[in-house]
Amino acid sequence: MAVADKFKGIIDFLTSGFEGKDDIYDKMMDEEPDEEYPVQDNLAYKPSFNQEEQKNQNSKVVSHPNYRGYEVMVCEPRSYEDSIGIVKHLKDRKTIVLNLHLLDKEQALRIVDFLCGAAHALSGSQQKIGDSVFIFTPVNVALSADSQKSKFLRDALWNQPQV
Repeated sequence: MAVADKFKGIIDFLTSGFEGKDDIYDKMMDEEPDEEYPVQDNLAYKPSFNQEEQKNQNSKVVSHPNYRGYEVMVCEPRSYEDSIGIVKHLKDRKTIVLNLHLLDKEQALRIVDFLCGAAHALSGSQQKIGDSVFIFTPVNVALSADSQKSKFLRDALWNQPQV
């Protein structure tokens, strides 16, 4: 009998928190709602809450920094001062295609040097893709190039006669 009493005591202890919950439910059912929902056949037509109001509340949900996916910016700077804004885009993890056809050789060289240093500091990559056209990628974008020179070397290696 002692074992059965111990089991009964354990079960009573575990279920004691659930007793008296019916009273709370009855009180909630007696209360009148503040707003009436338009219903038909026990189905609500439109919810009474607004999503914009919920966004304004103190939420612990943080948006992901890459919510827009990968973005490519085409930049055509007109002076060296424009390079600071380009670095900000690179810091925001945007890929930069830099076209320097509007600048003279000295200004273009200064901007390329500055952006190469910024890309290196941000663990990004840089590559010349044309005459006065460069690409700078952030750390989250892999950059690979398949130029004519690399194709020539690869073809020359694979087309060697077998010995």
